[in-house]
Amino acid sequence: MRFGDRVRPENLKTIPWPSDERPEGSFEALQEVLGDKDEPRYAMEAIDPGEPVLTSKITGAGERATLSAALDQGMKAVSIRVNDVLGVAGFVRPSDRVDVLLTRVIRNPKSGNEQTSVDVLLQGVKVLAVDQTADERKDEPSVVKTVTFEVTTDEAQRLTLGANIGTLSLALRNIASASVEQTRPVTVADLGGGPIAAELAQNSDDGRFDSIERMVRKVGEDLGGRLNSVESKMNVPVREKQVQIVERNIEPVLPVEPKWATIGVWNTTKREEHRVGLIQ
Repeated sequence: MRFGDRVRPENLKTIPWPSDERPEGSFEALQEVLGDKDEPRYAMEAIDPGEPVLTSKITGAGERATLSAALDQGMKAVSIRVNDVLGVAGFVRPSDRVDVLLTRVIRNPKSGNEQTSVDVLLQGVKVLAVDQTADERKDEPSVVKTVTFEVTTDEAQRLTLGANIGTLSLALRNIASASVEQTRPVTVADLGGGPIAAELAQNSDDGRFDSIERMVRKVGEDLGGRLNSVESKMNVPVREKQVQIVERNIEPVLPVEPKWATIGVWNTTKREEHRVGLIQ
């Protein structure tokens, strides 16, 4: 049975199975699988011959096989448009795991230069449907127009935003690969070798050099203005302060002649005279 096929009696048979090894979600009788005639069940995914029919692989009684029923708890279904190149040439099928790549052009707000880069937007995303087909057993590859993914709410927001600001591409993963790789944005400069890539990379570098040149020029202009201001102040002539000279007649100071006096001193019966200077 394939996705959407009605579960019919001719597609089922009972087989012996050890009771202690019974798969979780299996049925014990055909009637449990078929349900009521007015409330049939449908296959939610491809079921191979001899494969046990489990509750996770078919709908509930009376339910239709829709993508909403195939979603895990808390997951969302989001569709994006692709072409034959971006969609891995039609080889992406339901239940495959893919990486979603975002190609966009980023403009430098300072230099105005544009640079193209590719980022890994999501990794290991499950494909629910291709176009309007959810049958994973479709053998022939075909060019598709839309791919529907099972994603979380945050991943749904990133997918929607990426589809509006750039171009989304798909990279098919190994079915057993569940690892998350450390990635980085890839630009034209990473391609190398080609003259066009070298020219674009040079243009990107020129934008950075132009910014540095403008910054250095501005610093030089500021310093030049300050030096000119200092130089102009130094060139201002210094005004000499005039000092008024007052002439005065200075009379010479003559030395004072000492004045002397004679003093008589009696020494017993003899009078002696001594000459002494007077204090002026």
